[in-house]
Amino acid sequence: MLEVFFQDARAMPPRMPAGLMDRALAGALGAQPEPASQGWRGLWRGFGGAPALGGVVAATAVGFWLGVSVPGLLPDLAAQIITGDTFAAADDIRAPELTAFGWDIDGG
Repeated sequence: MLEVFFQDARAMPPRMPAGLMDRALAGALGAQPEPASQGWRGLWRGFGGAPALGGVVAATAVGFWLGVSVPGLLPDLAAQIITGDTFAAADDIRAPELTAFGWDIDGG
């Protein structure tokens, strides 16, 4: 029963009004941002401005801090690269001493 309506719809496809495509393309082109200018300002805007630079500076500082001041259980890669030492074996890693909340007291 519906096939009759589908055949009628296929026989008369909808037509786009004259000038609709031109108006749609003109609107789309008008909504696009202008290309970045050359020089430092264009680079600054392309990078993301001050918020992006703040994030990069923070990530760099944390990376440098972790590279120089390694936490206790991690291997010190910077010292190994500078001195030429090999990586520590699994036997060399000590378990942390648990001293909080009574873990250091033997049961009894």
